[in-house]
Amino acid sequence: MFREAMGLAAKGDAGGTETVPLEALVPQAQPRKRFEGLEALAESIREKGVLQPLLVRPLGDGRYAIVAGERRYRAAKMAGLEEVPVRVLPLSEKEARLLALVENLQREDLNPYEETLGVLDLLSEDLGKTREEVVALLHRMRNEKGGKATHNVMGSPEARRVEEAFKALGRMTWESFVQNRLPLLSLPEDLKAALEEGAIPYTAALELKRVRDEGLRRALLEEARAGLSLRELKARVREALKREKAPKPWHREVGERLLRLDLEALPKARRQAVEEKLRELWALLEEVGRR
Repeated sequence: MFREAMGLAAKGDAGGTETVPLEALVPQAQPRKRFEGLEALAESIREKGVLQPLLVRPLGDGRYAIVAGERRYRAAKMAGLEEVPVRVLPLSEKEARLLALVENLQREDLNPYEETLGVLDLLSEDLGKTREEVVALLHRMRNEKGGKATHNVMGSPEARRVEEAFKALGRMTWESFVQNRLPLLSLPEDLKAALEEGAIPYTAALELKRVRDEGLRRALLEEARAGLSLRELKARVREALKREKAPKPWHREVGERLLRLDLEALPKARRQAVEEKLRELWALLEEVGRR
């Protein structure tokens, strides 16, 4: 399937070009979610036209589904064009999805989080599994190869297709993908947003993920955005983790335990009164701790 995908990508670079009206093109659900720099691209298109044809497949009735090139399509509309150059490929829906995924992974501005999702979606399409099932398969492969568990999965057709996929993509091994990229899926939202914006590298995001204190993590994130080196960031994260592991003062530990008491079984008025007393006790404990 991946050889087929690469063949489709090569096919898209060959063959003749024709011109079709913009109104005949139909955008499809596709991997790319962000379309930055449309104004700049539209200005370039006004001056030079659309230099790279869009890849489309015929839908009938003179309409074409966009397989690759939706950003150019949007910019062409902004530029006021009425028609654009295209290469028409006789693809099935599945072939079109596969080609769109391959084209998406070949983008130069792809950030590590988007690339991770793109690889998973490509594997999902090839294996006929959900993204979550692909992630589980990759973890089983890693555990078995590391001797942690025996799933009898490494010699399976699915594992061989995974290995073939990563060789065809030529970006990284599947082992490196599991270790360095899958953890990006569970990033806190602030780190995920910074990574998608290109504000920090994925290595910095993984370091910051280790810090549980949200306030401290946000502060470190701002320093990383401002250009803090990875080496300095790692040192700051180590310090933060030491502080998180340090035992809390006795009065704070007692206070937090009191505030975690389950009071739901109490009548509402009684519960409110108890909560008020607990807050007063917390304030007294804090005052004792400051002396």
